[in-house]
Amino acid sequence: MSLPPGPGNPSPWLLWRWLWQPFPLLEEMRARYGETFLMRITGMPPLVVLTQPDHIREVFASNGDDMHAGEVAGALRPFLGERSVLLLDGPEHRRMRKLLMPPFHGERMMAYGRDMVEITHAAIDRWPLGERFAIHKPMQSITLEVILRTVFGLDDAQGADMGRTLEALMEVATWPPLLVPFMQRDLGPWSPWGRYQRMADAANAQLLALVRRRRERGTAGRTDILSLLLDVRDEQGDSLSEEDLRDQLVTLLVAGHETTATSLAWAFHWLLTEHEARARLVAEIRDGEREGPLTSERIMKMDFLDAVIRETMRLRPVIPMVGRVLKKPMRIGGYDLPEGVAVAPSIYLTQRNPEVWDNPSRFDPERFLRKKFSGSEWFPFGGGVRRCIGMAFALFEMKMVLATVLSRVDLRAASGRPVVPVRRAITLSPSGGTPVVVAARCPRRVE
Repeated sequence: MSLPPGPGNPSPWLLWRWLWQPFPLLEEMRARYGETFLMRITGMPPLVVLTQPDHIREVFASNGDDMHAGEVAGALRPFLGERSVLLLDGPEHRRMRKLLMPPFHGERMMAYGRDMVEITHAAIDRWPLGERFAIHKPMQSITLEVILRTVFGLDDAQGADMGRTLEALMEVATWPPLLVPFMQRDLGPWSPWGRYQRMADAANAQLLALVRRRRERGTAGRTDILSLLLDVRDEQGDSLSEEDLRDQLVTLLVAGHETTATSLAWAFHWLLTEHEARARLVAEIRDGEREGPLTSERIMKMDFLDAVIRETMRLRPVIPMVGRVLKKPMRIGGYDLPEGVAVAPSIYLTQRNPEVWDNPSRFDPERFLRKKFSGSEWFPFGGGVRRCIGMAFALFEMKMVLATVLSRVDLRAASGRPVVPVRRAITLSPSGGTPVVVAARCPRRVE
């Protein structure tokens, strides 16, 4: 057995860097140890970090039985619940994934798109003119309302109370040290974990009440994802339990709220600093409006919009890497690795690999129009059997929101300071939340 080069034993300094400076840490490790290296972070199995697409392809080809992703994400268990699809492995993961997949595809997406556009228009009407604000915050509000309406099936009045509960809970959970198992100790209501735990208990009670109420009243005629999940059955005819449903709702909330809002905030950052790309995207949106007001169908035809979003997620993925714990000795990336270590395809480093990407530090959406990249070269949603089930939903939502905003608002950057990634729980967000000023706002076009 052999391991690639890397630091020796875990250290508090390495853990601190991982929590607060993960991207610079990864760059320094690659510069010092090469394209494949070992990281030992307190509370995690040894991580063999991979940055070459051929090696990553080996990992994503696994059916999941000999590589377990749930074990790497164990620190998320108190946040997501025991039955979260992100934490299950093997046959249980395949069963849960199969049950969850159908609502995220097909004609339902266009219906969800109409909600996304409506929610974004309503948010734009509330933005102040000529005043500086961080656009990350309204993006969080939009993505939360999208989840409350399309996933939970709640209208404005029904969702208001739950929205406040969930918003407060997720804000508390963004403090990075809470990801460390040692910090997940309830030392009373004023301790960080104690405060989170009490808020989580209240949110869980609301979610369970929602599940029970929806089951009692029936799902006939409903198209929200919760109602669709209540109706699904596995091959044995069994439905999802209340606990299953609650944990999946929390997972969809965590995976689809902050991550999508963060990617949108990064997209606005790039568009406000890369004027040529912004001008081209605005021109594409104007062309789309020649047939009438923007609809989800018209937005989906915009190729450069899609390229802008993909390039944003290439340069600034919201998570640095994904991981799998080996359940048997395996040869990966040229190394004979023992059972128990984790292989960790680095999203950040691979998507900046100069062997794959020309001028990798440059924001260049055009590259996605010139070439189609493989799932081991561009993988901000992970890959293989563990690729995020909400990938299509998230990309769709980002298109709806970004196009709608740019169709109505003239945004200007409001800060001359360098924007750097800062950790908020599992995500890496733009520092300052991408400060902007609305220079002008157009009224909404209606047919």
